[in-house]
Amino acid sequence: MSNTLQKVAKRVRRHARIRAKVNGTAECPRLAVFRSNRFIYAQLINDETGTTLVGIDSRKTKAKTGVASANEIGKMIAESAKQKGITKVVFDRGGFQYQGAVVALAEGAREGGLVF
Repeated sequence: MSNTLQKVAKRVRRHARIRAKVNGTAECPRLAVFRSNRFIYAQLINDETGTTLVGIDSRKTKAKTGVASANEIGKMIAESAKQKGITKVVFDRGGFQYQGAVVALAEGAREGGLVF
């Protein structure tokens, strides 16, 4: 197995462990993060019904760096959540390390008014 496939497999296993403990509801949805090499994606998910309430990605931002883009995405998703009446979420880092863009997205969401 190549190194790239091993990294992906490890991340998927970490994400499965996280998902066993983190569950979103209508009142407190799950803020799921996915980070690719170019973009970062964030969704608010109600796991009881299996629906995505809000979804935003960094393709819509004009920020220069990944961290700045992630922070902007966090603020945007917080604003969209407020419009739907959501203030509290559970954070799902998606098996990614809590550093860099993932932290920036979480901080942006907190600055925007989300509580987790």
